Amino acid sequence: MDTVDAEDDDMDPMEDARRARWTATGTGVLLTLAGLAAALMRLGGKSSALVPAAFATGAAICAFAAFLGSRGHTRRALWLLVLGVTVMAFGDQAH
Repeated sequence: MDTVDAEDDDMDPMEDARRARWTATGTGVLLTLAGLAAALMRLGGKSSALVPAAFATGAAICAFAAFLGSRGHTRRALWLLVLGVTVMAFGDQAH
């Protein structure tokens, strides 16, 4: 009987939703900081102005995704994180 109760606790939808919100928010914050750091490092380099702008734009998209993730819109946050990283990757290839 105790094993059935333990299985029910593992499948708690509220806990899954909470974990998804924390994951989306944490990933968004981490990618935002990484994008801003990359933009600042590329700002003083020999690359064109497009490269730091792409990193900053990708970081802004990831910051918005972190905000949406904290509000529970985890599916939209996931797609925005993918978009933000894609913008940063294309910007990195532009140098």
